[in-house]
Amino acid sequence: MVILSLKMRINPFGLNKLNKASFISAFFVSIVAVIVQFLILNFVYELPFSSYFLLLILEFFGFWIFVYIFLSFILEQFLISRVKELYASIIPTTSYQSMISQSSDFDLITSNLKKINSEKNIEIELLKKEQDYRREFIGNIAHELKTPIFMIEGYILTLLDGVNDKKTVKKYLKQTVKGIDRLNFVIKDLDLITQFESGMTKLNLTSFNILETIENVFELLEMQAKENKIVLKMDKPYKTPIVVKADEERIHQVLTNLIVNSLKYGIEQGVTEVSIEILVENKILVRIADNGDGIDEEHLPRLFERFYRIDKTRNRSQGGSGLGLAIVKHIIEAHQEKIFVESEAKVGSEFSFSLTLDQNSSL
Repeated sequence: MVILSLKMRINPFGLNKLNKASFISAFFVSIVAVIVQFLILNFVYELPFSSYFLLLILEFFGFWIFVYIFLSFILEQFLISRVKELYASIIPTTSYQSMISQSSDFDLITSNLKKINSEKNIEIELLKKEQDYRREFIGNIAHELKTPIFMIEGYILTLLDGVNDKKTVKKYLKQTVKGIDRLNFVIKDLDLITQFESGMTKLNLTSFNILETIENVFELLEMQAKENKIVLKMDKPYKTPIVVKADEERIHQVLTNLIVNSLKYGIEQGVTEVSIEILVENKILVRIADNGDGIDEEHLPRLFERFYRIDKTRNRSQGGSGLGLAIVKHIIEAHQEKIFVESEAKVGSEFSFSLTLDQNSSL
């Protein structure tokens, strides 16, 4: 509001609003002064009008110029001091106060204020987005915790009511354990993300063969792949080791999360393929591609947000904490690497991330 009220608009005579006000005020003050002098000379001294006409004209213009300069200076200094006081009370930031206080030119102050106003509008928009994200995040985490808690509560209350059949008791206890496991997944993953965001988690960088890590993940997920009728494979045989410098345990987790995600959204008789591409002399790109359901473009910008789900019903029915992709992003960024995603609905998806080769690697 302050910026809008101080905005300078140039008129056809080249005067801004402030100077225009001074110009007009000086004009009327000069007219009043000349009229007063005319009355004094005409009625008090009874001088003929022709004898002082030229004098009145010269005095009018001289007085007009003097009053205009005087008013312009006084008004500008007054407004500058008021603006400084106003922004000192509204914006206590030292840098902003310094920027305003060191300026004595009205146009420069206006430019600075417009810049501050623009920065504050951006901050407000970011705060609104963060508020919306926080609200959605709280709702999502409440749902993630509520579902297993209600399940555990239901089975335990049923058992407390008295169930004599041992098979039923065992079945209910197994379901209770599943609910507890799901709670553990959510809490463990949340704790891991918190550690990454606060900088508490340190990477254990070692040199290892990424091909062996991928093979270990394949073996770990072999049964799940068979249940989903999806083939896990490399794009081609790799005859020489590809040694990278990274935290092997964390990269194992990244590969596991991405491949599990591929299996969840894959199709029967589908394929999940892992390939490695040499980017530059010391960088590789690990690709995980599938021919599953794919992801609509509208979801891609939010894909790595915590608890963000594309198909909420299907994903929850298959378990998981909803934090897998968020953890993947944190791990890759902790390595100071990049992660990418390309997807098309009904065609498939490809997640890829970069890694740094070990200096002694033969590639």
